[in-house]
Order: sequence, then structure tokens, then C-alpha cells
Amino acid sequence: MATKKTDSKPAAQPKGGEKKGRGAEAQPGFEKAAAPKAQSGGKARLREHYAKTVIPALRKEFGYQNPMAVPKIEKVALNIGLGEASGNSKLMDSAINELAAITGQKPVVTKAKKSIAAFKLREGMSIGCMVTLRGDRMYEFLDRLMNVALPRVRDFRGVSPKSFDGRGNYTLGLRDQLIFPEIDYNKVDKVKGMNVSITTTAKTDAEGLALLRHMGMPFRQ
Repeated sequence: MATKKTDSKPAAQPKGGEKKGRGAEAQPGFEKAAAPKAQSGGKARLREHYAKTVIPALRKEFGYQNPMAVPKIEKVALNIGLGEASGNSKLMDSAINELAAITGQKPVVTKAKKSIAAFKLREGMSIGCMVTLRGDRMYEFLDRLMNVALPRVRDFRGVSPKSFDGRGNYTLGLRDQLIFPEIDYNKVDKVKGMNVSITTTAKTDAEGLALLRHMGMPFRQ
């Protein structure tokens, strides 16, 4: 009597299944160690923290009657100045690439507005690059800055609470770009400092300080 053959071929496995098992899912805390990234369709973690925690705290501290009156962060601008880039075009290219890696947004090249002979500067010459962040990308950058990058500064004891401009806006100077995990140390040709300017809707420095403190900015005591 003939016996019916059974198909002994194993069920098809999804492509990349083995690699996935040995990758991020097999390492507890892998995603927590990585810098926060943009998520399509979802809000940034720091934006939700502002809505759920910071707004009630500021209303209680300053007595705002209307939630719309509570200060918020409007934009964050990062600027790298490179006066020596006039004689080295590769330096400007590396600065643009590094700033793009840090922010996830294409930088804009800044040019000299007038000629200065003492600095060998001509009008229209490229002297730096900058990026302006808004929305979720702004919140995600601030999250990485406060929780990942700044703690990597050697002997870090907090940022100065005295760098406000009198209208609630804050500017932070960073000495080098290596504190950001997005930067590959082996590909850095020159250490570049940068300024981070945080523009808020606060009317006073006290309100701006309270806003950033509740957001998680590690101010020096």
C-alpha cells in the first residue's frame, strides 16, 4: 500500500530573523542607550513632558490663569563660526556634515555681510553654518543635549544660569562637537565650538530660567 509523502520542508522564516534576534531586541536597554530619534506619527518625549508636567508646574509657580500664557520654547538655533574656512573649503564641508548629523537637518551657510581687511574677510565670504530647529525636531535635540551630550563634558557641574539676554532667551556655548554621540571621533579633522541659542516666549529671565529648569536643563547650583 503506497504511503502518502508528507512535506518535511521547514516553514519559511522571515528575512533577517536571525540578525534581528542577535541585535537590538537581544540586548536589554539597547534603545535606551541610543540617542532619542524622531518618530513618525508620535510626539517627542520632551514635548509630552512639557504638556503634562512643565505647564502645571509653571502655572503653580507664577500663577498663570490661562494655560496659553505659560512660557514655551519657540526655536533653537545652532551656529558654528569658521573664520578660517576662507582658506580651507574642506573645513566648511566637515562643519556642515557634522552639524547635519547632530541636528538631523541641513545647515545653512552664513556669509560675511561686509569686508574687513584686518581679518582678510571679504563681503559674501562663507564664515560658518547654522541650523534653526522647531517642533518635534527641536524637542528631540534638546532631549539629546540635556540628557546625553552635556553629561559627557569633562568635569561637568552644570551650565551657567546667567547666560540669559534679559528677555527670557538663553545662549549656551559648547567648546567642541565631540560631546555629541553622532560625531565619529576618527573622522574629526578639527575641534569646532558652537553656540546654542534657545528662544522662548518668556517675558523675564526668571520665567525663562524656570521654564528650562523644569524642562531638564542641568543648571549649576
